[in-house]
Amino acid sequence: MFRFAGIRPPLGSAGHVSYLRGMTDIRHIEEKIAHLTRTCDDLSDVVARQEREIAALTRRVQVLMEREAEREVAQDTPITPPPHW
Repeated sequence: MFRFAGIRPPLGSAGHVSYLRGMTDIRHIEEKIAHLTRTCDDLSDVVARQEREIAALTRRVQVLMEREAEREVAQDTPITPPPHW
């Protein structure tokens, strides 16, 4: 592969073919990086959305737990499971 960045070997030479192959490899790598970056960004968005959903669900469960605890206190008798449990 031609090793001097920015300097192209003469057109049609073996060095030129190697240079072009190297440029193709670089483009391929750049495309892969672009796709990986996009995938990473998409996954980051998914994780952020899931984090918000989990936080909302956690708050709802907490409210339900508090509501049930208040009901139990209001009944003045603890809720006990049936004897077969």
